[in-house]
Amino acid sequence: MAVTAEAVAAVRAELEREEAFLLDLTQQLVRIPTVNPKFEASIALNHEADLQHYLRMVLDGFGMRTESYDVFPGQPNLIGTMPGDDARSLILCGHVDVVPVGDRKKWSVDPFGGEIRGRRLYGRGALDMKSGLAANVAVARAIKRAGVALRGRLEIHAVVDEEAGGFGARDIIERGRRAAGVIVTEPSWQALMPAEGGLEWVRVTIRGRNAHSAWRYNEIFPQADTAERLEPGVNALEIAVRFVAAVQQLERDWTTRKRAHPLLPPGVNTIHPGVMVCGAGLGANGLPQLLSNPAIIPDVAVIDFDLKFLPNETSADIRREFAAFVHAFAQQDSWLREHPPSVQWDLYGLHFPPLNTPLGHGLVRAIMDARAARGEDTEIRGFTAVCDAAHYAGVGIPGVIYGPGGDGFHGPDEYVDLDSLKAVTQTLAAATLGWCGVR
Repeated sequence: MAVTAEAVAAVRAELEREEAFLLDLTQQLVRIPTVNPKFEASIALNHEADLQHYLRMVLDGFGMRTESYDVFPGQPNLIGTMPGDDARSLILCGHVDVVPVGDRKKWSVDPFGGEIRGRRLYGRGALDMKSGLAANVAVARAIKRAGVALRGRLEIHAVVDEEAGGFGARDIIERGRRAAGVIVTEPSWQALMPAEGGLEWVRVTIRGRNAHSAWRYNEIFPQADTAERLEPGVNALEIAVRFVAAVQQLERDWTTRKRAHPLLPPGVNTIHPGVMVCGAGLGANGLPQLLSNPAIIPDVAVIDFDLKFLPNETSADIRREFAAFVHAFAQQDSWLREHPPSVQWDLYGLHFPPLNTPLGHGLVRAIMDARAARGEDTEIRGFTAVCDAAHYAGVGIPGVIYGPGGDGFHGPDEYVDLDSLKAVTQTLAAATLGWCGVR
């Protein structure tokens, strides 16, 4: 779609005049505590609804059409819309939830103060990612105030629950909110990121057989198989230790023998053993029930893995590969051949599809062109973590990740670099015009 230099200049001039709006909005969003209640439930900290109410008033104030609804009680999504056609429609997406503060003694500022020191704005969520969300809003506002009419529809998606699995974005997509492209303004340090690997959480449950630890010798040393011999136990914990070691070898096979993605560091396709619980008696919750008696040979071992795969792989292929590995491991043990481990996918409902937008895609070009117009080269690389761009990609919406820089995200003294935020907002505005076109 055509975009005039006059429209870009008008929107950029509006952003320059209203730089205080961008900083103030970021500050106000940081000052509203929105810790995800799945991590820390607190009346003082769980204010996603208040933030969305405040943000809705801002969007209403400059003429966006808004709607909001609860994904979970007290956790609403917010959508702002500027009308236009579908062919060049664009979503600017950001999440409103943040991780807990952690040890406040390690902070030199109020985590929810939004304090500015020099050209840094501090606070939980300042970088991840309330500044990116504020940039999205500032762009839409500047387009409106400059009197520019877009050809393509522009939507702002302010979503909840990204930090706990992206269920806000998944819900908004399931409700049919689609577009021709999406930009997620997660912190990227002004690098353009059109790719990220996929993620699966998978649980492997290994079953053994209970016995008294005093008769452990009956399990691990050769015994005469007489009528008086007690039935030997099978220690699920020991099998689990061997299994984790075997998975480490699988991980090394994946990371060294699979061809690395050109935009990501070699070895990002890891299989991380994050949780292991061993004990006696499998409960209805899928976990062992007795965890405090080492005199019992444990009959249950549950291992939860965080499994990352490459942008050019599919979840279905990875699931088949991992399941085949578990089966092969079981075939090496006479007990496991008769009592194979179980594999549970979609653990806690969490999975992230891969993002792999081609470098020649128009959305990639729009950001590169916007940066080039400012005399800036563009660093293109992949996103090593996962974010909501994955869920849009999972339904066929091409996307990129592009946001400001800073430091301390998920740690103490989180901050966004304000010069970076300003530059990202200017680029984002020009890219939006370039993608959507003007009438």
